[in-house]
Amino acid sequence: MSATTAATSATGSSATAGSTANPLASLTSNFQDFLSMLTTQLQNQDPTAPMDSSQFTTELVQFTGVEAQIQGNASLTQLITQGQNSAEVQTAQLVGKTAEATSSQMTMQNGSASIDYTAAAAGPVAITVSNTAGQVLATTTLNAAAGSNAWTWNGKSNAGVVEPDGAYGVTVMTPTGTALPVNAIGTITGVVQSNGTTELDLGALAVPMSAVTSVK
Repeated sequence: MSATTAATSATGSSATAGSTANPLASLTSNFQDFLSMLTTQLQNQDPTAPMDSSQFTTELVQFTGVEAQIQGNASLTQLITQGQNSAEVQTAQLVGKTAEATSSQMTMQNGSASIDYTAAAAGPVAITVSNTAGQVLATTTLNAAAGSNAWTWNGKSNAGVVEPDGAYGVTVMTPTGTALPVNAIGTITGVVQSNGTTELDLGALAVPMSAVTSVK
């Protein structure tokens, strides 16, 4: 029996199992079968008609390449798994920390919601808070300083109703109608990874990691 026949037999013997088994395990099994059958053939070949050495060498090199690929795939899988585990550990360590993220919303946690905003010059600004339906709940006017400013809402609406924890829309406008950039501030309560992206949960407000400006 030639080396080609041995290789074909080894592949054929595992074809049925390979259709339902792990492909990597199937390749490994086929390679081991080939080596076993090749060893047996070498032990029992006809001394007067030895195996074609060039054919033998070519097929052995091919199967050695398969073995190297199997080992490489296994190592790559291990590295990917280690990387995923490391990322999960790192993101889990964010829970409980305070984050700031660029957002058109703010998060009410434990009865208060905080933002910071940046004003190009000192002057009055109008802050408006709305619910998810777009209804205005609270408004206030403040004198902003040039640069970074902070503001905290106690959850009380203009009607005197204390609103529950949740996500609320917020805008900060200058007298000329310019909207100032706002950062929501909140405690990280969860980390969600999906389709290659990471989001931080700040209570009811989810923000992409790309929008996060700081974590304390």
